[in-house]
Amino acid sequence: MLLVAGAGKSVLWCVMSSSSTFSSLELTVLTSSAIIEEIEVMRKSGLASLAFYYHDFREDQKKGLRGLLSSVLFQLCAQSDCYYDIISRFYSTRHDSREPSNDELLRPLKELLESPGQAPVYLIIDGLDECPNTSKSPMRSPREEMLKLLEQLAESRLANLRLCVTSQPETDIKTVLEPLTFRSISIHDERGQKDDIENYIRSVVNTDPMNRTWKQEDKELVTNILTEHANGM
Repeated sequence: MLLVAGAGKSVLWCVMSSSSTFSSLELTVLTSSAIIEEIEVMRKSGLASLAFYYHDFREDQKKGLRGLLSSVLFQLCAQSDCYYDIISRFYSTRHDSREPSNDELLRPLKELLESPGQAPVYLIIDGLDECPNTSKSPMRSPREEMLKLLEQLAESRLANLRLCVTSQPETDIKTVLEPLTFRSISIHDERGQKDDIENYIRSVVNTDPMNRTWKQEDKELVTNILTEHANGM
């Protein structure tokens, strides 16, 4: 989960589904990429499982709830024999060729998150604001479905689940997530985020062939102005 300049993911919400903490993660100082790196170290040591999902408005399969559930189950399947057995059993007991519904996919996910003796599962959801908030039918929009799922997972108090969500602080997202979170961090106020944005802008200004004739002071002026008005994105 790399939050880079222009990504627009300005708030990091951390939701705990149990009373435990995010292990040794000091979320007030770590960047999102550092969070992923530390969890990955834990995963390789057998101390955690990790599932990552990025909403991408350019890809239909990465916009909605089905994409998330399918991706998470696929990722976790390979990280634990117990999880593999749960997911394999789920598909082996199906006797028709139709695709499972979202509610059906949710059942094996909850089952594995309730499995005793398993390492915590860190579910990282990036770019929630890119999940569409409109629907062509009376049904919930993809974002409403996603928020409903996150609310259900958090309120289920699943012992093995740790949720981390990044998004722009849009009203509907804040309304659902803020009451559930134990910590919310405004990324665009973090020094590291501002430094990354400045470094990105400086790199583009200095390497773009169209800017070769610019004076160095002009490049610095453009960099400073763009950084100042980037607003953390």
